[in-house]
Amino acid sequence: MSENGFGVESLEPDHLGVEMIKVDADFLLPVATALYAYGFNYLQCQGGYDEGPGKSLVSFYHLTKVSDNADRPEEVRVKVFLPRDNPRVPSTYWIWRAADWQERESYDMYGIVYEGHPNLKRLLMPEDWVGWPLRKDYISPDFYEIQDAY
Repeated sequence: MSENGFGVESLEPDHLGVEMIKVDADFLLPVATALYAYGFNYLQCQGGYDEGPGKSLVSFYHLTKVSDNADRPEEVRVKVFLPRDNPRVPSTYWIWRAADWQERESYDMYGIVYEGHPNLKRLLMPEDWVGWPLRKDYISPDFYEIQDAY
């Protein structure tokens, strides 16, 4: 894809030997569209993780090429590294509808904003929750309230 001017960087293969590529947030949609056109029609998993306090947040995509005439489906992993102070990346919902709730979960837990998502709101935490619970620098509130326990 680098010959198309998409500015991607190869990363080391994952523990299963699956190719991983690093993509700038600005190029995620063109790269995702190209991968979809190339046959990666199944979003196996989308998620996020935190590299640690002061480091990047990562939005990742596990893509699979599903076809009838392949013994083993091809896979690729795409990672987008984002600044923790303003983690914004385009939504891939319009390419893979399976990204809907997965992007919402990454937003809810890490605060990654998926621009263009049709319904980006909290999924697991209450709407009025402050903060992003799975960030490594998250400070838990010093209270725990059991409500609706009975």
